[in-house]
Amino acid sequence: MQPFDYLIGSPTFFSALVGLIGLLVGSFLNVVIYRLPVMMQQSWRKECAEYLGMSAEPLAEKAFNLVFPLSRCPACNTPIKPYQNIPIISYIFLQGKCAKCNNPISLRYPVIEAFTALSSVLIAWHFGFAPQTGFALLLTWSLIALSFIDIDHHLLPDSITLPTLWLGLLLSVFGLFTNSHASIIGAIVGYLALWSVYHLFKLATGKEGMGYGDFKLLALFGAWLGWQSLLIIILLSSLAGAVVGIAMIVFSRHDRNTPIPFGPYLAAAGWIALIWGNDINHLYLKIAGL
Repeated sequence: MQPFDYLIGSPTFFSALVGLIGLLVGSFLNVVIYRLPVMMQQSWRKECAEYLGMSAEPLAEKAFNLVFPLSRCPACNTPIKPYQNIPIISYIFLQGKCAKCNNPISLRYPVIEAFTALSSVLIAWHFGFAPQTGFALLLTWSLIALSFIDIDHHLLPDSITLPTLWLGLLLSVFGLFTNSHASIIGAIVGYLALWSVYHLFKLATGKEGMGYGDFKLLALFGAWLGWQSLLIIILLSSLAGAVVGIAMIVFSRHDRNTPIPFGPYLAAAGWIALIWGNDINHLYLKIAGL
């Protein structure tokens, strides 16, 4: 049997291979989650300085992107060697500490790597050896990056959201996840739905209930999955957000006036709809007797 045939004929082997790729991608996503907001802030400072006719800060002139500078310990600034950067394994081998200064390494890094691998395996197992798998993986990895950036900075970068939205519209031409008609309507309705909620809430309370990035994220799901998926995504994300928000207020004394990022709940609900959306809709119709 040829290797290519083995990939097609063995879902377990294919899913395991995708899981290993997911581990490596998860390590890269850790870099994206940390560096992309910093890159955006530096770009904003530079643009503001140029607009005001001031000299930009020296930091903005140094090479800082997703590749350079190489990863270093934030405490002692020691470069991290390649064998110290193996997903999960290096964390376990180093016992969660820097090899030189013993500064603790956040548990979040291996958690994101493991979560990316697990979600990648589920995608591969669900879609199998098909074009949908590759694109669903790209969507999954984008959602993970967006979610953690939103948790850290209350920000959903357009540099991730908009290209992914346009990709969903392009894929609809080939009918991979939905057709173009449902995709275009989904993108429009997805954006306008939260845009309307935002302005109605602001009109009633004088406060901003969410950010514009949330509008674009729901439009993204409308483009990928069609307008039919929007209701279940809104319901699931609202339910999860309400439960977590109430739990934080009750158990951790979270200030109810402190905003909670909505992006992660939208991302989770959209990802669930990507895999099990049809099953959920059929179950709902069956219970409703429709």
